[in-house]
Parts: sequence; C-alpha cells; structure tokens
Amino acid sequence: MMRTTLSLDDDVAAQLERLRRKHEMSLKELVNDALRRGLREMNARSRPREPFKMKTFDMGRPRVDIDNIAEALAYAEGEGFK
Repeated sequence: MMRTTLSLDDDVAAQLERLRRKHEMSLKELVNDALRRGLREMNARSRPREPFKMKTFDMGRPRVDIDNIAEALAYAEGEGFK
C-alpha cells in the first residue's frame, strides 16, 4: 500500500463526498474504486472511429457575391437589394 497526498479540485471533492455518503463507503475505498475504473478505461484500446461523412447538396447559383460582404449583408437584411 502506498500513502500519498492528493490535492483535489473543489468540484471533484464535492462529487466524491456525495458518492461517499450515497454508497456509505470510506473516502479511501471510493477513491481507489474511482481510480481503478478510470485507469481501466484509460488503458482500454479505443475503437477505431468511422470517418466523418458530410451530406452535401447542390444549392444552385448564389444570388449574391459572397466575396462582397457589404452586398451579402444588404441582401440578407433586405435593403432593397436588386
């Protein structure tokens, strides 16, 4: 067994205290259990992710030159754009 001192962030300490009361465990038991679960998850091999695919569709010709921001804003705001 190893003895050490941990500095916990306030939110982590609050969560631990809530769980400790709920499960009626000692802080030592709870921290060891949480660390074991976290370490097991961190050591697990991650599953390969499927590549992200974006659905696209043809919007046709733009009604306004989007390179001209003033023109695009005038059109979007309905300032009598022709």
